Amino acid sequence: MNEVANNDETKCGFVAIVGRPNVGKSTLLNKILGQKISITSKKPQTTRHQIIGIKTIDTVQCIYVDTPGMHKPNPKAINRYMNRAASSAIKDVDVVVFIVDRTAWTEEDDIVLQNISQQKAPVILAVNKVDQVKDKSILLPQLQLLSSKYTFEDMVPISALDGHNVEALEKSISRFLPSSIHFYPEDQVTDRSERFLAAELVREKVMRQLGDEVPYSIAVEIEEFKPEGNLLTISALILVERQGQKKIVIGNKGEQLKIIGRDARLDMERVFGSKVMLNLWVKVKSGWADNERALRSLGFDDV
Repeated sequence: MNEVANNDETKCGFVAIVGRPNVGKSTLLNKILGQKISITSKKPQTTRHQIIGIKTIDTVQCIYVDTPGMHKPNPKAINRYMNRAASSAIKDVDVVVFIVDRTAWTEEDDIVLQNISQQKAPVILAVNKVDQVKDKSILLPQLQLLSSKYTFEDMVPISALDGHNVEALEKSISRFLPSSIHFYPEDQVTDRSERFLAAELVREKVMRQLGDEVPYSIAVEIEEFKPEGNLLTISALILVERQGQKKIVIGNKGEQLKIIGRDARLDMERVFGSKVMLNLWVKVKSGWADNERALRSLGFDDV
């Protein structure tokens, strides 16, 4: 891990972004960083891994940890993995940002709060999607209700999508960061590899195009990642659990797969800053989402 020179004013710390599924955690991280490193869709549980995003401004370095949404216990191995990943992220961080959705409070929010209450890190409550609340007068009583649930260090109404008040949230976070050397170079944005980002971008497009038909039964494996000059050749394998899902992903005469490939390629070219030749295949791998060994082979082993 690279370090920069120490001084008395330098601050650096880990910040866990936690919340129930589909509350805007990945959208917030991407907005803070000013670029996409964490995939998003309207489907809950899109994020499966801990994603680290790094932002360095002058003497302050925030190392954000985007986590899978904490949800009700589920017997499937992949769900157990996601809950473990989310819970482990808050154990050793300096600050926790707990995101909730406007005026909605659910049983899964209670699960998140229960996990948070067992930790010692200061907790900032980010009330997301306030831009969608037409009657602003209902926000104050909601904030008062939320403040009665836990002793939050700060409460910040935000819109992660359009960036409203996100800068205020960042300032609040920086107040609680410890004095420390920076752990990463100032121009580094994530600790994830380009291969990982490529796989996630393909998976995002499948989730967005086919979220209702194959919600969580897909995984993506990068088989080739080959840069040559200004051309990056990427070959990706989309894994599904059943033959019927394979037909859905490919679509009539391959049209669906072409759309997924086109959208993923355009995002990759923006992220990697080069031309991309993307080759996609679809393969049936029965039961991968409930097989610990299969999950480890697909990179679900970092907790």
